[in-house]
Amino acid sequence: SVYGDKIDGIIGYSFLRRYIVHIDYENLVMKVFSPGKYMYPKRGIMLYPQFRTIPNQQFTVRDRRNVKANFYFDTGAGLCFLMSEQFAEDSTILSSKRKPVYTQAEGMTGRLNMRLTVVKEIRIGKYRFRNVPTYLYDDVSNVTAYPYSGGLVGNDLLRRFNITLNYPEKEIHLVPNRYYEDGFDYAYTGLGIYFIDDKILVMDVIKGSPAEEGGFREGDELIGIGVNFSLNIQEYKSILQKPNQLLKIFIIRNGTLMELFLKTKSIL
Repeated sequence: SVYGDKIDGIIGYSFLRRYIVHIDYENLVMKVFSPGKYMYPKRGIMLYPQFRTIPNQQFTVRDRRNVKANFYFDTGAGLCFLMSEQFAEDSTILSSKRKPVYTQAEGMTGRLNMRLTVVKEIRIGKYRFRNVPTYLYDDVSNVTAYPYSGGLVGNDLLRRFNITLNYPEKEIHLVPNRYYEDGFDYAYTGLGIYFIDDKILVMDVIKGSPAEEGGFREGDELIGIGVNFSLNIQEYKSILQKPNQLLKIFIIRNGTLMELFLKTKSIL
């Protein structure tokens, strides 16, 4: 429902801990090797995280000030970066000038209400990413295991590298790929769309968001944006990821064709 593709399951720790796994994001290929001596590419960097079920690596985050902390290395998280609200508050890392907006984060396990903002910089070894979209999660169940971890680095950052996960030797090797220079998604709409029963449906409209201002309602069926009537949820999401644009969106509500206008905002 999130990605518009049929997902049969998740490859997780019970599998990964037994092998050396190379993930080539450029060619959409995953290679699996038996444990043993492995020749890493000469380029790139090596990380030596703490390994539990998910690797936990120290990164440097800069906003109001520099903070070094441990974050989960989570290729299954469909976002750039996430901090628990408690970590953000205790570390006083965020600029007081920032005004996070309410939104939802999406992943393989569903969606969660969060706040969305930006941090000035995240360093992964020698690599630096500036103005990184950041989710703030009110982790009442302490899923992120704070203070052991402050949150996680997700797949929208990690996909910018080709990655070798070597659980047996407790190593992770990263090499920048052609996605390394890709821009980040700074658009904010407050509109949650999902692919359900062969339809693209509006399932979430955040209060006070551009989507609410545009008149969207939960249950609306989205059939086109501008001149795009492909009914491809990934194409529609890509269009919605451009900030500060006025979009004409065609929907069906209670059997009636309607057109609405959505002005995307920027979190920068």
